[in-house]
Amino acid sequence: MVSLLLISSRQDPAACASEFHDVVRTAGISSGELSHQIVDSTLVTLRDLNSYDGIIVGGSALNVTDTTHSPYQQHVHRELEQLLTLDIPTLFICFGNTYLADLTGGSVTRDYGEPAGKTWVELTESGKKDLLTAHLPQQFSAYTGHKEAVKEVGRGVDILATGPQCPVQMVRANDSTWACQFHPDLDHEGMCARMGFNLTGGYFSPEDFDTITAELASVSTSAANSIMKRFVEIAQEWTPGTSTIPRSSRIGAR
Repeated sequence: MVSLLLISSRQDPAACASEFHDVVRTAGISSGELSHQIVDSTLVTLRDLNSYDGIIVGGSALNVTDTTHSPYQQHVHRELEQLLTLDIPTLFICFGNTYLADLTGGSVTRDYGEPAGKTWVELTESGKKDLLTAHLPQQFSAYTGHKEAVKEVGRGVDILATGPQCPVQMVRANDSTWACQFHPDLDHEGMCARMGFNLTGGYFSPEDFDTITAELASVSTSAANSIMKRFVEIAQEWTPGTSTIPRSSRIGAR
């Protein structure tokens, strides 16, 4: 048994529920092994974080490159910031990659956005040796969809994977924190559902929904999904107190 937490920074209950089942399915765990905290307003705060073996932060419609941030988005940023000080395996997905870059002093741009669909991910030399990614092939396909992407990583952040369309596909921010720009939590079922929730989100043309989802049926996500399973193994094996990075140096200037 493992005790994981999924944090959803979304305001659509149906999308949150779908995200929960995506993580359960791709991580190969039971629903009883995954708790769910949904930050859908400024009134919700994250609770009991140290009681979990691992934390997964799902995607979000939020963008750090927006000219102004609503009170809700500012609240989400503040709540997520504390995760970098925990000695618990933590995996950020999609929005989390750009959020971490912004938090740790990196830069984010809209130059490398990818429409909803297939992307290619390529391991760096660091990725070939990392605890979470060493088992992966040199290159693999995954599902994606994002308006912004990391241009430069922040202080102490190691790039684990890149790609021809997006230069920073995966990073390790510190001993216990990883982030993916692509979606290791999505298989074809999950991708179709996610696109359905974002028909008017600007990630693709709504009239192309049927064509895109049909084409994506042939995309293999087995390697990408294996990241979720490997994360579960790491959470089960993790020994708190082994971090080599001082807590005070984990968050850079923004």
